[in-house]
Amino acid sequence: MSKRVAVIGGGCSGLAAIKCCVDEGLEPVCFERTDEVGGLWRYTDHVRNGQACVMRSTVINTSKEMMCFSDYPIPKEYPNYMHNTHVWQYFKDYAEHFKLYDHIQYNTEVVKVQRAADFAKTGRWDLHIRDHKSGEERTETFDAVLVCTGHHAEKNEPTFPGLSDFKGRVVHSHDYREPSDYVGKRILVIGIGNSGVDLAVELSRCGQVFLSTRRGAWVFKRLGSGAGLPGDIMYNTRLRLAVTSLLPTSFVLNSIKKEINNQFDHDLYSLTPSYPPLTQHPTMNDDLGNRIACGSVKVKTDVKKFTPTGVEFVDGTVEENIDEVLLATGYIFGFPFIEKEVVDVKNNRLPFYKYMFPPDLEHKTLAVIGCIQPLGAIMPIAELQCRLATRVFKGEVKLPSASEMWEDIRAKENAMAQRYWKSSRHTIQVDWVPFMDELAKLNGCKPDIVSLIKTDPVLAWHVITGPCTPYQYRLMGPGKWAGARDAILTTMDRVRFPLATRPLPKKSAETRQFLFWFLLVVVAVMIIRFFLA
Repeated sequence: MSKRVAVIGGGCSGLAAIKCCVDEGLEPVCFERTDEVGGLWRYTDHVRNGQACVMRSTVINTSKEMMCFSDYPIPKEYPNYMHNTHVWQYFKDYAEHFKLYDHIQYNTEVVKVQRAADFAKTGRWDLHIRDHKSGEERTETFDAVLVCTGHHAEKNEPTFPGLSDFKGRVVHSHDYREPSDYVGKRILVIGIGNSGVDLAVELSRCGQVFLSTRRGAWVFKRLGSGAGLPGDIMYNTRLRLAVTSLLPTSFVLNSIKKEINNQFDHDLYSLTPSYPPLTQHPTMNDDLGNRIACGSVKVKTDVKKFTPTGVEFVDGTVEENIDEVLLATGYIFGFPFIEKEVVDVKNNRLPFYKYMFPPDLEHKTLAVIGCIQPLGAIMPIAELQCRLATRVFKGEVKLPSASEMWEDIRAKENAMAQRYWKSSRHTIQVDWVPFMDELAKLNGCKPDIVSLIKTDPVLAWHVITGPCTPYQYRLMGPGKWAGARDAILTTMDRVRFPLATRPLPKKSAETRQFLFWFLLVVVAVMIIRFFLA
């Protein structure tokens, strides 16, 4: 008899969890408290507490080839940076293709997860479940649990002196949907993360925006320099990461800083923080510089206090007649439905092995999925976590001892503390490719580069020099997918396809030949200079 696995949440992590359970011969039951899949990426006009939702205009910050599930490429017709409607449609297509809907119970909320009476012997869990339509509650027992609720949970709503006396409207970014109510208003946005900058840029087209930040930020663009290819396609290659790891950190950070400032001078635009790039979670936006240059966004320091009609900043400047305040101040995540002896998140810290497994739990039959903040797309990491967890549940992967797991946890905490400035925002940071390699190595599906060089040099070249797409983790080992090789070799075809919307004049053979040899010489000179430097 197959083991029953409870999957809590039907967002991107929950869908991956269902599929991985089915792939491993487990019996998943997914509890989704709303009436549809998609989680954060399912846009609704209605605001629901505890349920994060994108803005109507939200476009994802990671390109489609780097965010897709590893055995289901996103259609070539979709844009490289997808609007939230495309993202949601992709998730629905994924669920339909792999028949995941059969395992989902909608309008059901898991209100409590606790160890069953026989947990010490079996590792089983009791789930207390509420049906939102009937109001009925029931208890079911499962052999394992995958918690897929993410980290956009309780709103972080800071207080400021005088805020209670402020006469304007104060809204957390969680509750914002579209700009129609803000036309002609003077608006204060507090927070310079991705949500704050997206809000500032969008609202600056209908009103005057003041963007308040304590520390400033380095603002990255979606497109990389050069041909305008997606930045994550260009920078997340195994070759580039290997070379970067050999260079002095200061040199790498200064190079990134120079490239960012080539887009617009962060000193000139009052954005420069006191720390180098990559020591905070990246802020991604293509339009902020233009909106500042137009004067519709004005960057301000941290808020000192509010008055009934305005705000004073810590540098002594004052802005009067503020109509609206938007708090883009993030979230406090946790899992209040799980008994505290098992999971007790404090100050946004999740002391779990690979951010998944409680290290001291006798039976490794509970895993948290997707509670990480990667420097890249979360979907492929969540999927690898699910692939690992399901094989742990089956007993096919044995995790290290508790002491070894704690050693790994502490090492990650120390590395994070040395790299990032201290903040509740920087407690679950992971580097994209290295962390996926960690998970894949544990699960036995990390690509063996040496073996590929011997058996398939063309594929090896693409794996080494091309973008580290999720398909690489389907080339070998458990969960191997026959289509992985072709998906890797055709990656750039899918990147280029949505851009080819107009036929261009054909270049002559002589021009193409000249360009080929010219580029070859340039590349050769660059390689020689690099190795002789």
